[in-house]
Amino acid sequence: MTDETTTSPKKGIQVIARAASILRVLENEPEGLSLGKIAQRVDLSRSTVQRIVDALTQEHLLIGASPTSGVKLGPAILRMASNSSFNFVEFIRPYIAELSRETGETVDVSVMQKRRTVFVDQVVGSARLNIVSTLGEAFPLHCLASGKAMLSTLTEAELYKRMGSESFEKHTPATITDIKQLATELAKVRKTHIAYDLEEHLEGVSAVGTPIQEPGGKLYAISIPVPTVRFKRTKKQLHEALLACRARIFEEIEL
Repeated sequence: MTDETTTSPKKGIQVIARAASILRVLENEPEGLSLGKIAQRVDLSRSTVQRIVDALTQEHLLIGASPTSGVKLGPAILRMASNSSFNFVEFIRPYIAELSRETGETVDVSVMQKRRTVFVDQVVGSARLNIVSTLGEAFPLHCLASGKAMLSTLTEAELYKRMGSESFEKHTPATITDIKQLATELAKVRKTHIAYDLEEHLEGVSAVGTPIQEPGGKLYAISIPVPTVRFKRTKKQLHEALLACRARIFEEIEL
């Protein structure tokens, strides 16, 4: 019987996948894990885990977690991570481009800066009438779908600290100006991962948005602004398409 680490290309791919699963298990374990715990989490035999861990340790991708037992991520992998230049906005662009093609609408990517949502990327839709904003333009968090999507990731205490308890600026008759009302809406967004702007910033414009966090922790929002007359007809379709796009991105991130 041949060793699984030195056989066919198919076996080689399997070993790489298993090594990657071990590294992922250790990603959020600064104190390390024992071989037994790793084996349990990745659903492999302890002997298989031992062989893979030994190989990763030789390459300094893992190191001993204590003088007696366990391993944790090593200096080589930490050095590679610190030197990486992963651009999340660039990474998700094919996904938002696909979303724009699917819906025919403009798709925006935003980040949160203090009490504002700032547009950092955009794919313009194919519809005859589109809502287009300038990259770098900033808008209030409390009345945009992108802003509410990102605010939904905060605890209530964090929300009050960021937004304060005073009334927010009113842009249209539909704008939420009370922190308690906003907190109630964000509780729903937290469950569905979908936020709406129903003419709350600009009359005639509605939007749907969802929060998304890169592996490094930075928070973004993907949103679809649409003329309200069209949004009323396509709201459900946009909701579902945006969630599907979000799921595809997370599936790729978590591979």
